[in-house]
Amino acid sequence: MKFRPLHDRVVVRRLNAEEKTSGGIIIPDTAKEKPMEGEIIAAGPGARNEAGQLVPLDVKAGDRVLFGKWSGTEVKIDGEELLIMKESDIMGIIEATAAKKKAA
Repeated sequence: MKFRPLHDRVVVRRLNAEEKTSGGIIIPDTAKEKPMEGEIIAAGPGARNEAGQLVPLDVKAGDRVLFGKWSGTEVKIDGEELLIMKESDIMGIIEATAAKKKAA
């Protein structure tokens, strides 16, 4: 991908939602909610503060993040549907659990 977001914007790829409920019912595509979890594909250099200094972003490419249901703008880049949003639309970074860290 040859796209570089500007300022405090990030490009996010939505992670696929579960296709089954916990009871084993398969959910059709038309009834699925869009996932609110994604992976950062690219991040801008950061925003400028009132003094004109560059403030780097807290997220980086490869981070798994949680964002609001209606956050971002949907775009299609190289045939792939992605979201472009400001860093402030991101609620947090999802870190690996302790069990996954021990297994690695």
